[in-house]
Amino acid sequence: MSKRNLAIITILVAIILDQIIKIYIKTNFILGEEVTVFEWFKIHFTENNGMAMGYEFGGEKGKLFLTTFRLITILGIIYWLVNTVKRNAHNIVIIGISLIFSGALGNIIDSVFYGVIFDDSLNKVATLFSQEPYGKLFHGKVVDMFYFPIWSGNLPSWLPFVGGDFFTFFQYIFNPADAFISVGVAILFIFSKQAFPKD
Repeated sequence: MSKRNLAIITILVAIILDQIIKIYIKTNFILGEEVTVFEWFKIHFTENNGMAMGYEFGGEKGKLFLTTFRLITILGIIYWLVNTVKRNAHNIVIIGISLIFSGALGNIIDSVFYGVIFDDSLNKVATLFSQEPYGKLFHGKVVDMFYFPIWSGNLPSWLPFVGGDFFTFFQYIFNPADAFISVGVAILFIFSKQAFPKD
């Protein structure tokens, strides 16, 4: 298989998987609904209005800025991936960059289109291609669902600043696109010599 085809297949599989899972959650779960798979793994439907880990800034203008920034960033990732394929880099490096691209594009799809193809998920299951969408173009919410509360409890009192506080590890809820980005970055870190060779 050519390196170009490897990149294309990786991207297509990752984006299709990401969107199938997100659309399933959006059309089968009410916002805030949770299903326990294991004590340490839950499916918890939430929506992310802003940046990673639920951070928000700037209201509607901030959301538009964030989506535009993501679109510009993804152009840089495309340039990086094309050059990596041209220099005949190791397959694992191409897979890593392709996963980062897929994750970025997966969340961009949510941000750009979900506001105009879904209605609200508050107190009801959303409808795909709704006649009354919850938002507008470039103002969609990113769908998150994977929750791994591996440990919860009070931190030891001797810890500075946070001693005695209740803490959950891992408390963030994420989606397949986020996972693809994390795996892609991990691959490039582990195989950094192949990813960033010294000429």
